[in-house]
Amino acid sequence: MKRASAPGPLSTLAGIVLLALMLFPVYWMVNASLQPTGNVLRAGWFPRHPDFGGYATALRDQGRSLVTSVVVAFGSVVLSLALAVPAAYALARFPPRGTTPVLFGILVAQAVPGIVVADALYGAYSDLGLLNSFGGLVLADSTAGVPFAILLLRASMRGIPREIIEAARVDGAGRLRVLRSVVLPLSVNALITAGLFVFLLAWGDFLFALTLNTTDRVRPVTVGLYQYVGAHTNDWNALMATAVLASVPASVLLVLAQRHITAGVTGGALD
Repeated sequence: MKRASAPGPLSTLAGIVLLALMLFPVYWMVNASLQPTGNVLRAGWFPRHPDFGGYATALRDQGRSLVTSVVVAFGSVVLSLALAVPAAYALARFPPRGTTPVLFGILVAQAVPGIVVADALYGAYSDLGLLNSFGGLVLADSTAGVPFAILLLRASMRGIPREIIEAARVDGAGRLRVLRSVVLPLSVNALITAGLFVFLLAWGDFLFALTLNTTDRVRPVTVGLYQYVGAHTNDWNALMATAVLASVPASVLLVLAQRHITAGVTGGALD
């Protein structure tokens, strides 16, 4: 087999340029958040005298929204994985007749536009009293997270050697014990990957958060930013500080879980 040739200097330079272009909005967001109150278009390329007043304002005005987003995102992760793990295990190890239509139905569920689901949920939530509630947002965000988690976890679980599961069954382990003690430990990378992507879906959700909330009692940070733009168009440092704070949890989780994500996605691709 031929060895893959090392990238040349032009390829490296092109990669650096593309990376700089993609990261420039992030840099400007951080730069603008450290500027004094005023028009950020007049700000320099580097904050010579950093002003953290915008962060104090952002935490005062949007701190509750950030907490709401954290609760809803982690709640969606827990609910989505609780539903997706047994479903994926059943589809991977005990495939009933008609597995293909079931998987096709899961793909269709992912392809349904969010606005259609939001409209349907609004009518149901209004009758059930779930509007303006944490549980309502968790359920809504899980409608997008569960199908994705099922597909990813099923691909990972199908890659587990059948001999390992049969050995556990010979030792007297039931199906639930096999799932808990054998399958889940071997699917850690896929679980972390699925959980992280569900978290990102819920964290960045705007449509459900805007449609299923009629008050500010349960307001995620995405809606808070949207409302903040209209009310503080001259207070850009606070607005950008809010955006920076909203980016921190997702960025930290991505950095901490990058090794598991690479292994989880690769394992799913081998199915």
